[in-house]
Amino acid sequence: MYDGPVGDAVRAAFAECERLVCFLATGAVVRLVAPLLDDKRTDPGVVCVDEGGRFAVSLVGGHGGGANELARAVGEVLGAEPVVTTATDAVGLAGLDTLGMPVEGDVAGVSRALLDGEPVALRAEVAWPLPPLPVAAEGAYGIRVTDRAVEPAAGEVVLRPPSLVVGVGASRGAPVDEVLGLVEAALREAGLSAASVAELATVDAKAGEPGIVGAAGRLGVPLVTHPADELAGVEVPNPSDAPLAAVGTPSVAEAAALVRGGELLVPKRKSAAVPAMATCAVVRRPGRGRLAVVGLGPGARDLVTPRARAELRRASVLVGLDQYVDQIRDLLRPGTRVLESGLGAEEERARTAVEEARLGHAVALIGSGDAGVYAMASPALAEASDDIDVVGVPGVTAALAAGAVLGAPLGHDHVSISLSDLHTPWEVIERRVRAAAEADLVVTFYNPRSRGRDWQLPKALAILAEHREPTTPVGVVRNASRADESSRLCTLAALDPATVDMMTVVTVGNTATREIAGRMVTPRGYRWQTRETAPPAERPGSSPTAEVSAEPDVPDASAEPDVPAAPDVSAARDVSATPEETL
Repeated sequence: MYDGPVGDAVRAAFAECERLVCFLATGAVVRLVAPLLDDKRTDPGVVCVDEGGRFAVSLVGGHGGGANELARAVGEVLGAEPVVTTATDAVGLAGLDTLGMPVEGDVAGVSRALLDGEPVALRAEVAWPLPPLPVAAEGAYGIRVTDRAVEPAAGEVVLRPPSLVVGVGASRGAPVDEVLGLVEAALREAGLSAASVAELATVDAKAGEPGIVGAAGRLGVPLVTHPADELAGVEVPNPSDAPLAAVGTPSVAEAAALVRGGELLVPKRKSAAVPAMATCAVVRRPGRGRLAVVGLGPGARDLVTPRARAELRRASVLVGLDQYVDQIRDLLRPGTRVLESGLGAEEERARTAVEEARLGHAVALIGSGDAGVYAMASPALAEASDDIDVVGVPGVTAALAAGAVLGAPLGHDHVSISLSDLHTPWEVIERRVRAAAEADLVVTFYNPRSRGRDWQLPKALAILAEHREPTTPVGVVRNASRADESSRLCTLAALDPATVDMMTVVTVGNTATREIAGRMVTPRGYRWQTRETAPPAERPGSSPTAEVSAEPDVPDASAEPDVPAAPDVSAARDVSATPEETL
């Protein structure tokens, strides 16, 4: 916060801050900051908010100053509409100067060509995951992804991926200039760009060596260290007895560069000083592909989470069931490659997504609900190995969406069971249904009934009826959260399986579930079920050890506080007390 005359305040903030939010008219801010503007690569981003808090306007430094993202963030905080007029942002195109890597060349010209639909060729000399871009095999304009020291051609942008790791070893007291000069000479003579150096790497024993620390600082990259025993296990072409005796590994520079894999571009070399006090080696690490397994929720657009939307816009390749792709096609950036297939091709989609990630792409594999619940996460992770990065993006499951429609049927312990025997033998499914019935769990049935599988649901309901009263509430929800959503409450005895299909979720209550004011409710605690009630044998499905629940409602069982033992309530208790009051 800046006080005093507004002109002085803006000038001071412009000089001192990376980004500014000005609660002023845009015209006033334009006049105040215009004399201060120098270079869009270094000027702070400026966002204006009107007096009524209706709009957050990205005024200056949309990309380089971060004003576009700031306008969106301010808009979320204030409930204001972010106003972003940068051309690429306006049409959903990833800005070439926002990809998180150094960029050189004709950024404006190539961006304009992308916006105008002119062919822009992508020449990736280094495989590196990029966001979607509408590129072609050939074109008058080009985007070149390389870590080599090349100058951009006319109409070309060069992206420098952080693909190079420089391993460094140094004697005690090695000067910064010697270490830095060695690294720069090694890169220059190998035709490599210092802008693509991701890190300097060395052995733990050299973590505080001033010459190495100073060289990393002047290059603007982190210094990463590794234990000597880990480096000793790395196979290198030029081991030596000297570092083995000094720090416990036969190689520092080569081993530190190669410890995470890659291609050795510059074998170990010494500095030109006499005596030489530093060594280095350079390795090119391949870009790791990224697989995001994204849950799209039950169908309603407003139940697609912000994180899911962000992953869809980040992915250059989208893999999914054709009908799910149609639901979110408008959320994709221009240039996203879509690989869609029909029902029954789940394993093929999982393999495709993993293969695309292994090629170095940023991939989103989509599924409905939560991708980890009867969806694509399981087959995808069964295919994936540790050569790609995998990210799970949770979504609202069908059970949760249906539960919200019905009321609160999942208020206590519950289980989800799929009745499809296409992937699981019916004997296994039946055993699980019986176990849930005996344990008095609320049961949500997925895939309850199809035209080819019409007997499984009646069989499952019959098993539950052996342990629950005919009046047990049952909730039936079809197309939860969608425009044609429908729901109804009935009883276990009254449910007609013929009215259920594959778009339906069936939730069967336990012995405590009640219908209250037209809603299905399973209480958080069994307040009316004390030891003075009917014995377990007279209450179908009850456990002989069932007692009053006095647990507080906590968000995570792993974070439950320690509480003193509850008093004996077998004799008497105030059943109107909440669990918290009992504690």
